[in-house]
Amino acid sequence: MGPLIAYEIITENTNLFFAFLIGIGFGFVLERAGFSSSRKLVGVFYGYDTVVLKVFFTAGITAMLGLLFFSLFGWIDLDLIYINPTYLYSTIVGGIIMGAGFIIGGFCPGTSICAASIGKIDAMFFVGGIFIGVIIFNESYPLWENFYKAKFMGAPKLSEFLGISDGIMALLFVGMAMAAFWLGERFEKIKKPVVY
Repeated sequence: MGPLIAYEIITENTNLFFAFLIGIGFGFVLERAGFSSSRKLVGVFYGYDTVVLKVFFTAGITAMLGLLFFSLFGWIDLDLIYINPTYLYSTIVGGIIMGAGFIIGGFCPGTSICAASIGKIDAMFFVGGIFIGVIIFNESYPLWENFYKAKFMGAPKLSEFLGISDGIMALLFVGMAMAAFWLGERFEKIKKPVVY
C-alpha cells in the first residue's frame, strides 16, 4: 500500500511540473469563480456573500472523503500523507494575524496572487506586504524562535486529538458544513446584496 503513483513512474521533477500546471489551473478557477474580488472574499465576514465558506468547506469534504475511500480500498496509505507539525501558540497568533490581514486587506495569500496576476493594484500592494512581512519575520526569527516552537504537539489529526475514528470525524465535519451552508444562506437573505 502506498501512493497512487510511485516515484519510479513520476519523478520528483515531473511531480513539480504537474504541481505547476495544477497551480495555474487552480488560479484560473479562482479568478473565474470571482475570488479575485476583495469584496466577494470579505463578504463572508460581513454575511452578505458566503461563497468562500461554501467553496472551502466543499473542497475540504471532497479531499477528506476521497482520502478516506482511497484508504478503505487500499489505494493509499494515510500514514504517508504529510501533516504539518502543530506549535499551538504560534498557530493561534498566526491565525489571528492572518485573519486580521484577510479582513483588512480583503485577500488571503493565494487569492492575492490571483488578483495581482490580473492587474489589481490593491492585490499587488497586498502581495508586497506579504513579502515585507516574510522578510521581517525571517530576519528577526531568532527573537521569535522560542515562542514559535512553544507548545509543540506533534502532527496529530483532529480525530486522534478527540479520540474518535476518522469516519466519525468525517461525519461530524460534513454535518458542520451542512449547518454552515444553512446559516450562510440565512445570513445572505438578511443582508443586502452587494454589486461587484
